[in-house]
Amino acid sequence: MDDKAILHNYLRTRRTSLLAKLEGLSEYDARRPLTPTGTNLLGLVKHVASVELGYFGEVFGRPSELALPWFAEDAEPDADLWAAPGETREQIVELHRLSALHSDATIDELSLDAPGVVPWWPDERRNVTLHQILVHMCVETAHHLGHADILRELIDGRAGQRPEDPNLSLRTQEGWAVHRARIEAAAVAAGAPADGR
Repeated sequence: MDDKAILHNYLRTRRTSLLAKLEGLSEYDARRPLTPTGTNLLGLVKHVASVELGYFGEVFGRPSELALPWFAEDAEPDADLWAAPGETREQIVELHRLSALHSDATIDELSLDAPGVVPWWPDERRNVTLHQILVHMCVETAHHLGHADILRELIDGRAGQRPEDPNLSLRTQEGWAVHRARIEAAAVAAGAPADGR
């Protein structure tokens, strides 16, 4: 594989892993905010699909025909990071699919050194190449996949990319509880005053 194919493969894999975080969840669990700033699984999927359309569309003079009202000038802040009451999971997953198709067409058609302009970046950084944007979107998608990993674990305990993920230690639920308690004890000990008071 050449460099472009390697980066494209990484991006595709992260996209698939992000969508997999929604599997088997209720509507409530897919949408519910689990952090003080409102981070939620369906919002992460919506956000990644939305920004990917911009980076592989507008940046290279290939805007999609998909309307994203949450990016309108009069849209409320962070409207791309949650599913509003009128938006369905199916619509957001379809947006993610269409965004990927549009992005894949741009990636397939252009060379890694193809020039682009990111109008929302500062002047000194806005001139880019497809190579830069592929790296940027691999990082952006992996960043939000990390958020999604944690959210999914908080919802139902599912951790890793798939059942029996080789990157996770093999432990029973009880084994994880013992492991967590050991980490908590170490944190408590580290936070205790040195003089024992």
